[in-house]
Amino acid sequence: MWIRQYRAHPPDGTSPLVGEDGRGEYLLPQRKMEPKLKAKLGMSPIAWWNDDLVELSDDVSLEECLRQSRSAGFTGMEKGRRFPDDPAVMLPILKAADVTLCGGWFSGTLVDEELAVNKDRIQPMIELFKAVDAPCIVYGEVGRSIQGKREIPLARKPRLDDDEMKVYAHRVTEFGEWCAEQGMPLSYHHHMAAVVETEPELDAFMRHSGAGIPLLLDAGHLAFAGGDVLRAIDHHHARINHVHVKDIRREVVDGLDRSRQSFLDAVALGAFTVPGDGSLDFGAIVQRLADHGYEGWFVVEAEQDPVKNPPLRMAQVGYKELMRVMTAAGYTVETEGFPKG
Repeated sequence: MWIRQYRAHPPDGTSPLVGEDGRGEYLLPQRKMEPKLKAKLGMSPIAWWNDDLVELSDDVSLEECLRQSRSAGFTGMEKGRRFPDDPAVMLPILKAADVTLCGGWFSGTLVDEELAVNKDRIQPMIELFKAVDAPCIVYGEVGRSIQGKREIPLARKPRLDDDEMKVYAHRVTEFGEWCAEQGMPLSYHHHMAAVVETEPELDAFMRHSGAGIPLLLDAGHLAFAGGDVLRAIDHHHARINHVHVKDIRREVVDGLDRSRQSFLDAVALGAFTVPGDGSLDFGAIVQRLADHGYEGWFVVEAEQDPVKNPPLRMAQVGYKELMRVMTAAGYTVETEGFPKG
């Protein structure tokens, strides 16, 4: 786009258009103001209590968990087991804390069980999430997974051959399409110790699945699995509808004996933490997401020992780092919590 200016002398690189009055009229390029990308920041309650490792759970109420997260600056919280399942009970709690529900985990079993079984189990969750205006349900595959089995080492994770992956991906796509038709989109969570863990497994799943199953990009899980987070964003950005900004402690991850130690062993040793306290370059990760136009939730999910790493302090560290890198990447972070009115 160009604008006309009357100038006594031509600006560099322009030629005059002489008007009838003899004055110099010049065409100058007008800088287009790019709208800023919008983002919201949320947390997972796993920083306060861990559903798989009781010893990594702080003795705090749901209300206190929400209060601490909101005081650190976060406007959303993903659902955990201490949340009520009745929207009439949940909504007043969320309103009092000035936060919204920004997602929540569904334990899917589509690698082994039929669609009908999973539809029956997820239906009440769909109705709940619609009632509280949540953005999506996080689909986590637990069929064959060893993520909750401390006695099974990481090296013995389940694996699918290409034919099995194709069947699985098609089934998950059909499930995702059905959930969207019910009014609640899914977000597929690749996960350590599950059937889609590594970057090649994620690539295969994405290749065989369709747009009906969007992707949750989890930086920490992919890095733990040896993947390249930036490359995964480049390859799959068009399907990403939710982001977990989980960091890792590289020295813990690299020091694991995967033939002997399990995923839960790694968690207990402190493999995960919040952005700004770990090893990943979230400046580069957030910038890459911005380059591809991602807008939506960035959720801090960092299970670790709440005694060694107090959740409120870690929430503050994570929020500060995310605000730094998101501002640099051109995001406007929304600050409104529970909708007013």
